[in-house]
Amino acid sequence: MTQGGNAPLTAARVTVEVTAPKALDVSGLLLTDAGKVRSDADFVFFNAPHGPGVTHRPASGGTPDAITIDTAAVPAGITKIVVTASPDEAGATFAGIEPTATVRDADSGQVLVTFTPPQLGRETALIVVEVYQRGGAWKVRAVGQGYANGLAGIATDFGVTVEDEPAPAAAAPVQAPVAPPAPAPVAPPVPPAPPAQAPPAPQFAPPAPPAPPAEAPAPSLTKVTLDKGRVSLTKGGSVSLEKNGKPFLSSIRMGLGWEPAGRGRNIDLDASCIAFDAKREKLDTAWFMKLGIFNGAIAHSGDNLTGEGGGDDESITVHLNGLPPEVCGLVFVVNSFSGQKFTDVKNAYCRLVDAGSGQELVRFDLTQSEAHTGVVMCKLVRQFSGEWVMTAIGEYVDAKTARAMVKPASSML
Repeated sequence: MTQGGNAPLTAARVTVEVTAPKALDVSGLLLTDAGKVRSDADFVFFNAPHGPGVTHRPASGGTPDAITIDTAAVPAGITKIVVTASPDEAGATFAGIEPTATVRDADSGQVLVTFTPPQLGRETALIVVEVYQRGGAWKVRAVGQGYANGLAGIATDFGVTVEDEPAPAAAAPVQAPVAPPAPAPVAPPVPPAPPAQAPPAPQFAPPAPPAPPAEAPAPSLTKVTLDKGRVSLTKGGSVSLEKNGKPFLSSIRMGLGWEPAGRGRNIDLDASCIAFDAKREKLDTAWFMKLGIFNGAIAHSGDNLTGEGGGDDESITVHLNGLPPEVCGLVFVVNSFSGQKFTDVKNAYCRLVDAGSGQELVRFDLTQSEAHTGVVMCKLVRQFSGEWVMTAIGEYVDAKTARAMVKPASSML
């Protein structure tokens, strides 16, 4: 199969094997029509190998990690099982080790279909294939959707509760958060002394050991949403455009601003939005020479030649529900058409605003400038479940036009 292709399942029980040049951890998630698990019990992996109609088979004796699906035993209400993979080695990516999924008849071992995704890069987890129900029949689809924040990113995307917990030294970082967290060690309380006999507690009670220093949760294991209001991002930080577990926005405005040079000629900065598909191929660009794309689903405010004036210098409005389904990523970039460097620009920022209410929801301020003519400010990525996630990037490149920004923007998706 090729990416995006599908085929009917000719067996009621199938095994999905995923192989690569390096060892992989393979998992399965049972999803409802809403694209979410019903509970954490619908996440089947090495540490929880049995789910309703879905089981995990660990690698052994030359056989790879696999997920077996008995479609006849899948509960009513479950319409899709996604099969995921992540490198077993801590911190490893899929660059150069593109996996192959082999779907077999679980009883006879006959190969039904195979799929190898296109070349991968920084992805640390991958939705390889999905087995889904359509019109009463079961089918398989080649997906190849990558995640840069590990298996925990996939799990939280589909509604699994991911808790921060220090992992054992030999475990991959995505494994420990899935298991229920062990209670933190607490020094046993000193029993109250009998009134007339025991000496003061400090003489006999051993001092409680100092609490271990709290570790900041890894960014990839912490899902930030709009539940608590406005979010300020730092470089590399992400926020889901969900609130209370549901999509919060249908139309957003990305405002970009900067201050002009204090002396000398004005700096003509241009903000653009580049739309990409699942293969990181450019679909279209909204910029000052093309203010509307996708029938107005993305609309540019127009060119500001100097950066003068209060508020956003340029803004780009995105009607998320109006985007074609092939749009998987939007990258917002700013470039210096006049050729001056960003070291001559002050207080560059981008902010995400609710287009309906005008409320600022997310802000990312560039605290440092570099001597380049372009900067990739942020990206909006549609997750496999349909959820949109904004990530602050802030990477400088040498590019004076939106066209020259396409390649670096694609590499940062």
